[in-house]
Amino acid sequence: MKKNIYKILKGTFLVSDDSFKNWRFIIFFSVLAIVMIASSHSADKKVYEIARLKNEVSEMRSAFIDGRSRLMKLKMESNIMEVMAEKDITPSVIPPKKIKVKSQK
Repeated sequence: MKKNIYKILKGTFLVSDDSFKNWRFIIFFSVLAIVMIASSHSADKKVYEIARLKNEVSEMRSAFIDGRSRLMKLKMESNIMEVMAEKDITPSVIPPKKIKVKSQK
């Protein structure tokens, strides 16, 4: 056990006769670590993108609700009557009549 620790600390396991096996192991773990780091960065990017899109959806939803409420206010009969009164147009006191057209067959 003590000899193995000394070999690791001195680095003789990398230059000995059977070091090819150790180098393959080290390279494998290095590549694996690089893949894990890249995967983690990719996941973080996606999380930030999702958060940004959620904020954008929230802003658009609030803008939609604001626009819809303003439209409903503009369509109210009292509001329309005020706008028409400014232009000196008043509602008719005579109710409308239905026009029926008979077919000419």
